Amino acid sequence: MRRAVCPGSFDPVTRGHLDIIGRSAQLFDEVIVALLINQAKQGLFTVDERLDMLREVTKEHKNVRIESFQGLLVDFCRDQNAQVVVKGLRAVSDFDYELQMAQMNIGLSGVETLFMPTNPIYSFIASSLVKEVAKWGGDVSTYVPEYVERRLAERLRAARQN
Repeated sequence: MRRAVCPGSFDPVTRGHLDIIGRSAQLFDEVIVALLINQAKQGLFTVDERLDMLREVTKEHKNVRIESFQGLLVDFCRDQNAQVVVKGLRAVSDFDYELQMAQMNIGLSGVETLFMPTNPIYSFIASSLVKEVAKWGGDVSTYVPEYVERRLAERLRAARQN
């Protein structure tokens, strides 16, 4: 079985993420979307909320599984018997960092990295930008699925009330 891992923080999941996940699902028998739990970073959404959103917006892909992990990505890949990591690249600046990570990963464990260019219509989308635009009342409907847009609006509305 050809199994790949698409890692990320997905805070929140964007259409750019879904582009890479969906295209990966066409190439591999199983795709594991791996949500990194980073204790040092406070997200807008909890891990459980992000897992829920990921499950909801990827449910059309029967070969996509959603998991979370802590620690080294290569250890997670080994535990899941995944042979490759799929990383989306938006720009050359992404490549510089991701190449170093890919080289480290192959050196540590032999796990390969497949770089997939993001569809140009999503190439500028980043979760941090989506959150910033939404925070100031901007329309993010073209950048995130409707379910995520609703959750984002609810979270930001609750934050303003507190």
